[in-house]
Amino acid sequence: MPEPRRLRIIGVGPGDPEQVTVEAVAAIRSVDYFLVVDKTGVTGAGPDPLFAARERLLARYLEGSPTIVRVVDAPRERRAAFTGTDEQYRDAVADWHRARVAKYVDALTSRAGDVGFLVWGDPAFYDSTIRIVDQIAELLPVEVDVIPGISSLQVLAARHRLVLHEVGRPLHVTTGRALGEAVAVGHDNLVVMLNRDVAPPELDDWQIWWGGNLGTANERLVAGRVGEVRTEIDAARTRLRETAGWMMDVYLLRRERPGRGA
Repeated sequence: MPEPRRLRIIGVGPGDPEQVTVEAVAAIRSVDYFLVVDKTGVTGAGPDPLFAARERLLARYLEGSPTIVRVVDAPRERRAAFTGTDEQYRDAVADWHRARVAKYVDALTSRAGDVGFLVWGDPAFYDSTIRIVDQIAELLPVEVDVIPGISSLQVLAARHRLVLHEVGRPLHVTTGRALGEAVAVGHDNLVVMLNRDVAPPELDDWQIWWGGNLGTANERLVAGRVGEVRTEIDAARTRLRETAGWMMDVYLLRRERPGRGA
């Protein structure tokens, strides 16, 4: 029986090549090729700018030209009528994962060697790669390891000179989709990722520290009372999509109350 190949899930930070760790660079240099998802045409928005960004990152750390196996991304159901409930949303994501697994298995069985998966930020925060590769490991003889990366949460805190949690208090990390539920059960110090919109109007009196495309040349930062900076954040989000071709944002939300300290 042949030796299992290595599948290396490599966190490469949110965008700045200088934020790629020494361990991640060593992992990048250890594999034979990279499987990279290409979302070109999936959203109808033209070439995938994040595919090109991965190419630039590899060029920064490899002496020769990297071998990149392009995998056209599987379509994902995003229509509200089919993802409105949590159950529908989880089912849609599970279908998307299965479709990605099938595409990756096809690519892996057509080429030998150890493989790298480049993950934005850290693979532990709202990314599907670990779950997908675990499913691949049930089908193919592989060994999997994960190399952590600098996350956008860390960069957001550094850029705004923040401690994300208060003294002896928790930090709740959630998504824009689940923000309302988190607030309803009493969380009042939250990091929010995967956002379609900024915080809803009922949080206008909260404080927000927002960052878009962190770690890139187009990075934008906004901070203040939600109701006072909402328009500025919306404009920054639009501008990032126009100038960079993509937009990823994250923010800290904190409800102001007397005696609150960091």
